[in-house]
Amino acid sequence: MALIPISEALDRLLEGADALPAESVALADAWDRVLAAPLMALRTQPPFDASAMDGYAVRGRNVATAPARLQVVGTAAAGHSFGGRVGDGEAVRIFTGAPLPADCDTVVIQENVRDLGDGAIEVLEPASMGRNVRKAGLDFAEGDLLLEAGRRLDAAALSLAAAANHPRLDVVRRPLVAIVATGDELATPGSAIGPDQIIASNAYGVAAAARSVGAATLDLGIAPDSREAIAALVRKAVAAGADVIVTLGGASVGDHDLVHDVLTAEGMKLGFWRIAMRPGKPLMFGRLDGIRCLGLPGNPVASLVCSQLFLKPLLSRLGGRPFRQDMREARLGIAMAANDRRQDYVRAVVVKEDEGALVATPFGTQDSSMLKMMADANGLVIREPFAPAVEEGAACRVLMLR
Repeated sequence: MALIPISEALDRLLEGADALPAESVALADAWDRVLAAPLMALRTQPPFDASAMDGYAVRGRNVATAPARLQVVGTAAAGHSFGGRVGDGEAVRIFTGAPLPADCDTVVIQENVRDLGDGAIEVLEPASMGRNVRKAGLDFAEGDLLLEAGRRLDAAALSLAAAANHPRLDVVRRPLVAIVATGDELATPGSAIGPDQIIASNAYGVAAAARSVGAATLDLGIAPDSREAIAALVRKAVAAGADVIVTLGGASVGDHDLVHDVLTAEGMKLGFWRIAMRPGKPLMFGRLDGIRCLGLPGNPVASLVCSQLFLKPLLSRLGGRPFRQDMREARLGIAMAANDRRQDYVRAVVVKEDEGALVATPFGTQDSSMLKMMADANGLVIREPFAPAVEEGAACRVLMLR
């Protein structure tokens, strides 16, 4: 199968990837979820005219000029209204958030009042009609549209939903990603490690990439290089209701690269296999009934780069989230040689100069097994296929990672 361009691979990957169905969750569990339907107000906020300050509720005409002497006839606190009548020349001691008495329309702040004793006060400065009063419905009214479908629920959105009396919210279901690592050479961190083994690191980075766009993850562990073992974990993923199965390693064309054959035997229809990119050439995609299968390369850097370019956009689409790669214009901190037929993603350190321009300096070695270099990099310089050699200071495009 010929190498296909990245843009074509991404189009095939995202074709038909619509937001998953809605589910209802408790308000306390809705942080960072995506609204599946418009959110309407179930009540008016505030539900009554309320005091915005501590002070005295009065009739505005009684304090249009100052000084003004008034008699205090009661108290209103938050959650406890004053139910009596307030006549001319009278006032009610009131606190922030308390319902305004029916006969009052203005609140005089306590700093502008002098206590005369025996329940009498003197208003020292005039107050305009309606001052320091939050009118009913100031924030929103019952039936108002508060949030559009597709809104990611942050702290402010959750507070708004609560104020509108929503104990539960309809949100887009999180995509479930089942992760299957493959290879006899792999051992989990902290386990007994054989002399010919290496630590399995890919699953942790891929899971973090998935969770960063709102997905749920299921790590099914490591399958040795046997068709039966890989097939068993794939079936576990199907039984768990995975929306996406991500395999790590085993998707190349060597004698021990069995993932393609196993997935095909399980019923996967191949979408593409092998991409004109570096790192990440062995990337594979297919569909197993309604499940999307993404075979990531075994090299850890390639796995992380492919997660950024393919897995995160796919999961964002399934989760109802907008996704946009953080692309920047920069100039190169070093000269670069001509590129071959594959689009290259070159790990680099990107810094901002005093005048604000970005300078991207690629690492000298770009081996796709080098995780420390990937952790040190904060951007990927994108080199188009057959890009000519360029000198230091040449313009370049950078995909920012952090």
